[in-house]
Amino acid sequence: MIPARTIHSDLIVKKTAYAIVFIALGVALSPFTSFPIGIARVNPTQHFLNVVIAVSLGPLWAVGGAGAMALIRNLLGTGTILAFPGGMIGALLSGVVYRLTRSIPAAAIAEVIGTGVIGSLVSALWVAPSFLHKTMSLWALGASFSASTIVGSTLAVIALGTLARAGRLPRLGNGSDDPRR
Repeated sequence: MIPARTIHSDLIVKKTAYAIVFIALGVALSPFTSFPIGIARVNPTQHFLNVVIAVSLGPLWAVGGAGAMALIRNLLGTGTILAFPGGMIGALLSGVVYRLTRSIPAAAIAEVIGTGVIGSLVSALWVAPSFLHKTMSLWALGASFSASTIVGSTLAVIALGTLARAGRLPRLGNGSDDPRR
């Protein structure tokens, strides 16, 4: 019998490797897939990867991945501070909904609600005025965030559905962020 500690360590290493690859992919593609709309830079790839990480690794890994991508994109100049609430809230909601429903489309819809509605509210009413010292129309920011997340989330449903039908969908989260499950 393999000790639980070894299984735990092996799964953490595997999850970390997947997360690093997803983050690197998001950062590498961001110069080609992000574009400015007002004071925001929208990036459908971010939302695609939020759903992929949420389904594959779980909600906490999705939030961490979204935060890491936002940080690196900001450091490289391909993102703004609005990427933090926009990406992380959607990733969290996507992961939690997937954990509860085990439905990829539900996870994608949660990403759209988390980013397009809640993330844009937080960005427009708190982040932009407080940190950027700018105001932006809630409707304009909500529309841009929603358009970006709808495109990325739709692509994630298509990609994850294809992987699931082929029996190749990595589900290291298994409905829990407890790496032993």
